[in-house]
Amino acid sequence: MRTTIWWVRRDLRLEDNQALSAALKGGARVVPVFVLDQALLASPYVGDKRLTFLLDGLRSLDADLRARGSSLVVRQGDPALVLPTLMAEARAEAVVAERDVSPYATRRDARVAAAVPLHLVEGLSVHPPEAVRKADGGPYSVFTPYSRAWKALPLPDAGELLPAPERLPALPDLASLPMPDAPQVPVERTYVAGEAEAERRLLAFVDDLIYGYGRGRDRMDLEATSGLSPYLRFGMISARRVVVLALAARESAPGAEAWDGAQTWLDELIWREFYISILSNYPEVRRHSFREAYRDLQWANDPDDYAAWQEGRTGYPIVDAAMRQLGATGWMHNRARMIVASFLTKDLLVDWRWGERHFMQHLIDGDPAANNGGWQWSAGTGTDAAPYFRIFSPVSQGQKHDPEGTYVRRWVPELRGVAAGAIHQPWVLPAEDQRTAGCLIGVDYPAPIVDRKMARERTLAAYAAARSGALR
Repeated sequence: MRTTIWWVRRDLRLEDNQALSAALKGGARVVPVFVLDQALLASPYVGDKRLTFLLDGLRSLDADLRARGSSLVVRQGDPALVLPTLMAEARAEAVVAERDVSPYATRRDARVAAAVPLHLVEGLSVHPPEAVRKADGGPYSVFTPYSRAWKALPLPDAGELLPAPERLPALPDLASLPMPDAPQVPVERTYVAGEAEAERRLLAFVDDLIYGYGRGRDRMDLEATSGLSPYLRFGMISARRVVVLALAARESAPGAEAWDGAQTWLDELIWREFYISILSNYPEVRRHSFREAYRDLQWANDPDDYAAWQEGRTGYPIVDAAMRQLGATGWMHNRARMIVASFLTKDLLVDWRWGERHFMQHLIDGDPAANNGGWQWSAGTGTDAAPYFRIFSPVSQGQKHDPEGTYVRRWVPELRGVAAGAIHQPWVLPAEDQRTAGCLIGVDYPAPIVDRKMARERTLAAYAAARSGALR
């Protein structure tokens, strides 16, 4: 019997797994392996919360494999050294893996391919980056035309989805390391790792919440989103499976508003693919602004301002609530991500790369493509970005997307006694009302750390200077 190694990376699932299917082709015995890559484990971009979620997901995958007669082989080290050794031990003929597009993954896979027969298959996205192209063959850098081209390509249907294998061949006698213990981090475990939980969340969302997604997705005080981003990040559910159900929900929508909800969610899934395409075609965005005009922008980068933002003590309640949610859970609502990113880059004039790194260190769904794309969008330095002069007001954003202050009170308990009308700008309350609410500004809760009028003028000047310099 031929033996093939299935190198698990960002595809921790058995259903609709194109890499697993390719490894099984021709009746081959498959050896599932995960390599604990020291280069990634030591990266400052890999945080304990996401690592814990990954390790939990690997345990779940191992249990699913064992239920089918196999198991996950765990090794540690440089994949370019580990995989040739494992191939020799297993007498395997090839290694199959799902393609990844990050700069590190591309370099790593080139080194592995020089050492073993490595076959990369698609699966990270519905349409690979090379498939969505302009008429001249170049990549898109603006979302709307990209989205139109993406939708014009053949879309998956339920019949294309690959079923999970009912049984897998037993493994040869191979050594496997025990799964490492998860880092001991004080975090609220709001996400259960694994394919079964991903499927449960998907079905719950498309059965109900998807039809109100268009009007509810920006409300931070409501449970109105799918919560699937951590599962897509690690491939605990396939991009094709999610898109198939989004299309089915749109097709069966009971009315115009419901149709719009399903369509809006599909558009969000396409944004994920757009940022994957950007990272694949423009890998330099991991280190530099996509827009060259802003590569020499003079950031203020005040370390005290940055620390206040990280710790949720800026004096702007919606910003502080979001940052405390991130620290406590490893997740943050997407609208909140835009608000805090705008505040850091345009109110505090702190380099977007500082914020990008902090998010990657804390988000369990931290993804190099989506995180980079979101930060550059907010900073106005990226593809299809918010204009440099668009600066979110944390007060009006809070009033619109957390109108009763429910979200703020959940994460900023100092403000629980403040009425809804003032909770997003508690400093406007007279001292007597502050005492009544049990929250003196500057004592129990910080005063705003920046004057936004001054900040806007400073930011517009900095961006104008960068643009002026680039045009010389």
